[in-house]
Amino acid sequence: MSISTFSGGRISVPPLLNSSASKTAPCSGGNLVIECSSRPNKKATAHHMKTRPRKSQPWDIRRKPTVYPPLPPLPPDWTVVSSISSDEIVEVASSIASSAQAPPTTE
Repeated sequence: MSISTFSGGRISVPPLLNSSASKTAPCSGGNLVIECSSRPNKKATAHHMKTRPRKSQPWDIRRKPTVYPPLPPLPPDWTVVSSISSDEIVEVASSIASSAQAPPTTE
């Protein structure tokens, strides 16, 4: 933010007494307008790219990435809990489906 946003746009400055300064930088009625900064700050990414650590040592330049052992296989998402036959599984599934279709009874 600049000062001009707080004060409404223009800042009143008294006229310069030195005649040589008024010749090089003319002012209109003693008013000065601030337009933009002469030294803007770096954005975050530009700053981090400029100040990032560099590999300058030969041992560091030749260094390879770390090799890790492969990960073990993931466990399955579904496991069978009981060891019942396939005929019993069909009977259980049909009884669950029929009870889900019947309206609930309240006592």
